[in-house]
Amino acid sequence: MTQGPTSFEFEMKLGLLFMFLSLLCGSLSAQEKQRIEAYFLTDQDQIKLDGSSDEVFWQNAKPVSQFLQQEPVEGQQASERTEIRIAYDRKNLYISAVLYDSEPEQIKAFQRRRDADLSTDDSFSILIDSYNDQRSGFYFEINPLGMMRDAILKTGQGSTLNIAWNGIWRAWVTRNSEGWSAEIQIPFMTLSFNPESEEWGINFQRIIRRKNEIVLWSGNQRNQGIRRPQNAGILSGLKELSQGVGLEAIPYVIANQKKIRNEEDLSYSNSFSANAGGEINYNITPNLKAGVTFNTDFAETEVDNRQINLTRFPLFFPERRDFFLQGANIFLFAPSSNPNPYFSRRVGLQSGKPIPIRFGGRLIGRIKNTDVGILHVNTAADGEVPEGNFTVARLTQNLGAESTIGGIYTRREAQGDSVGLRETYGVDMSLSTSKFLGNKNLQFETFIVGHTPNSLREVSSQWDRSVRGMRINFPNQPWNAHASYREFGPNYNPALGFAPRVGFRRLQPTVTYSPLLEKSNLIRELSWQYDFEYLMAMDWKPATVNHKIRLLGIRMESGDSFQFTKLFNYEFLDVPFDILRDGKFVIQSGEYTNQGFEIEAATASFRRVSGSVSYTNIGFWTGRRENLAFSTFLRPFIGLNISASWDYSQVNLENGTFDTHLLRLITAYDFSPWVSLNFNIQYDNITEFVGTNTRFVWVINPGNTFYVVYNHNWVNSMERLVTTESGTAVKLTYTFRF
Repeated sequence: MTQGPTSFEFEMKLGLLFMFLSLLCGSLSAQEKQRIEAYFLTDQDQIKLDGSSDEVFWQNAKPVSQFLQQEPVEGQQASERTEIRIAYDRKNLYISAVLYDSEPEQIKAFQRRRDADLSTDDSFSILIDSYNDQRSGFYFEINPLGMMRDAILKTGQGSTLNIAWNGIWRAWVTRNSEGWSAEIQIPFMTLSFNPESEEWGINFQRIIRRKNEIVLWSGNQRNQGIRRPQNAGILSGLKELSQGVGLEAIPYVIANQKKIRNEEDLSYSNSFSANAGGEINYNITPNLKAGVTFNTDFAETEVDNRQINLTRFPLFFPERRDFFLQGANIFLFAPSSNPNPYFSRRVGLQSGKPIPIRFGGRLIGRIKNTDVGILHVNTAADGEVPEGNFTVARLTQNLGAESTIGGIYTRREAQGDSVGLRETYGVDMSLSTSKFLGNKNLQFETFIVGHTPNSLREVSSQWDRSVRGMRINFPNQPWNAHASYREFGPNYNPALGFAPRVGFRRLQPTVTYSPLLEKSNLIRELSWQYDFEYLMAMDWKPATVNHKIRLLGIRMESGDSFQFTKLFNYEFLDVPFDILRDGKFVIQSGEYTNQGFEIEAATASFRRVSGSVSYTNIGFWTGRRENLAFSTFLRPFIGLNISASWDYSQVNLENGTFDTHLLRLITAYDFSPWVSLNFNIQYDNITEFVGTNTRFVWVINPGNTFYVVYNHNWVNSMERLVTTESGTAVKLTYTFRF
């Protein structure tokens, strides 16, 4: 057993001190914020949404146009003019953006597909902090082709963008000899807000890709930006906003066809099924939304990216299912420290295989200054997996100007399971100020999580079934630094969580220096970094020690980049490690010290042909490992995006040599922002498994989507590919709002 809570008592004392300093800083007079006033549309105002912004009422709306550079020269006037106007009626918010460009033929625009990465394109982004609380917001982004990208933003030790959130909104874009312009309509039912407030936080960002120029209306300093609602301006004049009845119904119908190979007699079975289900959501208040789901199906979800695991610990796969991604930002718990007491892939999935979800309920939103998230899901029995009930509750209370304190509770109960009821509980606190030493950011995070015994016979202490830690962060430019300390008890295994490694204490400081070279026409930024990880067993003896020294990082004015990093590693292996899990390459217990280096290079993403490559050469247990990761992106014409990647490792050990190959090819053609066809093929030589995923998506209207998904998997058997499984799903989802 480990010793008592002396380290945590120290963390709490430090946290209380930081709270006092944070609240003190937060009480200082704030700098005057930029403001934009919304124009109220009367019955006489005629609106035609086509991207041109030539309606008479737009001339009555007061514009803002004072945009300043974040890069390449912080604080300098934007090289191209931008004008923003805002109007609204009782049900919708309207944004007009006129983005002038002196060289309109040089505007970069490749992407059409919803939520595509816009690092290739010119873009215009909006952050709406509808609570005006400097902690969260709705993020909207468009490009000159009318592509739409949206997310929910949550701040803390940095910011988290939940890109998987798909709100119902619409953008119309047009291009002309003066640049490009857009009209955007966002229904108030898509947002959550305080109906008693007439002011929201808001900010705008424009990227002129060929110049790699980033300009903002508010918060243009390098330690600020569009993802920091603390530095947003103010949208005023909002009155009598309506979400209608607040009722939303999202039914779906689906048909599935599957072909599965029987491993015993090598025969194939075919099946066909049809089903229906959906969600019903109701806005109890503009702040709080309740919802229920039944017969939930995720056939349209993208497949996981395959990974080859050469470590001792399980790999992390992100959540991709829409039901669990909605409101996911509310359930985040100490995200920079990763105790992961709640990991949604533990619900409705068993070893990656879907488990039927019979019904679920969800309550997400805000009550006064408290964020609330409650989720309950019931899963059906499936083979050896019994029926299960899963519950998660999360509360986060605002403190001062930028800080929070919160708690989380999870509950898992399986019918007939000998383990019995399993519960997890935790508390976290995030203290932040953007006024440290005047205009610097300083953040502190601390947490503790524990759970009930993992089985009826377990006799471990509560301390051994808990994790605790703290993190202090100085996210600024050109200096950026953080230091964290955490302890994971040897018996920590939350029923709805994810803990790849337990039984350790870890100290991890990192410092980065990244100055901009404002007078150079060739180099944009240089960077150096030192990252230190000192991980100990619970008896304080070193288990893993890593030194990563970035000797040089270069980011060019063109957008190309290069990094060279020196690596030092120490590992103490307390039990033998079977690298490939097949008995061929077993590393014996002992101490291992290794050195190596890593080289990374990438070309600017806005080019029609671009790519990245990294090469790592480092000692690996009793020998050495070389890794080459290569990816390339081709955009021969607008709408077609082809990406290919190859991850290759050659491992030389005392007892032999082996290679690993992981290949992925993704081809996507976007006919328009509403219709796309995607093909994904993956292969690795360890499992000798080939998988393909083909998805046709037609967004009939925002919220109404038709999917056709075809999956086909093969395995190499006796030097030929044999089908193991194939299937087609056709799904229609429709949204009705009242």
